[in-house]
Amino acid sequence: MTISEDNLDIDEFWEYSDPAVSEERFRAALDATQGDLRLELLTQIARTFSLRGRFDEAHEVLNDVEKQLSNAGARPKVRYLLERGRTFNSNGEKEKARDLFIGAWVQARKAQLEGLAVDAAHMVAITYSGSAEAVDWNQRGLTIARGSRDPKAKGLIPAMLNNSAWDLHQMGRFEEALSLFEEAQVEWTSRGKPERIQIAKWSVARCLRSLKRYDEALAIQRALETEHKEAGTTDGYVFEEIAENLALLGRNEEAISYFELAYLELGKDEWFVKNEPERLANLKMRAGH
Repeated sequence: MTISEDNLDIDEFWEYSDPAVSEERFRAALDATQGDLRLELLTQIARTFSLRGRFDEAHEVLNDVEKQLSNAGARPKVRYLLERGRTFNSNGEKEKARDLFIGAWVQARKAQLEGLAVDAAHMVAITYSGSAEAVDWNQRGLTIARGSRDPKAKGLIPAMLNNSAWDLHQMGRFEEALSLFEEAQVEWTSRGKPERIQIAKWSVARCLRSLKRYDEALAIQRALETEHKEAGTTDGYVFEEIAENLALLGRNEEAISYFELAYLELGKDEWFVKNEPERLANLKMRAGH
């Protein structure tokens, strides 16, 4: 049986937490596809390499796709631009990535591919992280997504709200950020994604701390701590925020015990140890080590 666009949803193949499994799924579908759809699948295989930091392999696959694009339709062309851009972006080459994402945005808009247009706007915004340009590009994407019936476009709404909120937070525009964090929480809640809902709640509380609303922030983080206990899980970021709020409320003895918990938990996180050494050292010091 030949797979066509009518009976295949590329996004359903994805297991973003396990790119290797995703690659296997895409490769298994390749033999039953041809033409534009086959090219689309190849771009997604490239993305699985990019997510694993195997950038040369990602570019090799995309080089193969690029050679076949002259007679292809708009969809594989846009996906090619998106995945080439994501590969550059993940490798820290933001300027190269941005040009490709803007190209994807223009082509997707022209071809009325709403889901891919929203994805492109979302990615342009990421290259402008922490700036007014990022907020502007996310707003462009949100405007399309909110009026779209495309599941891919709709699916990106909470992520764009969350990203915009962090951009505003980084710029010190905390009240505006809080509004978007709360909106993102509503969106994730409506989608029934427990892990995402917890992150959204944490983000709201983190912004409340920036607004010096320490009691409110602490209450949310305490509730998250309870959720984790009941589920048999722990979250070092929750411990860290409880500690920060307790310290700001002058409850220093209680804070020290939570700085200790945060230090021990986040010290097990390879990404945190590698990317946040100063933060980890600060936790260690404030835990009394």
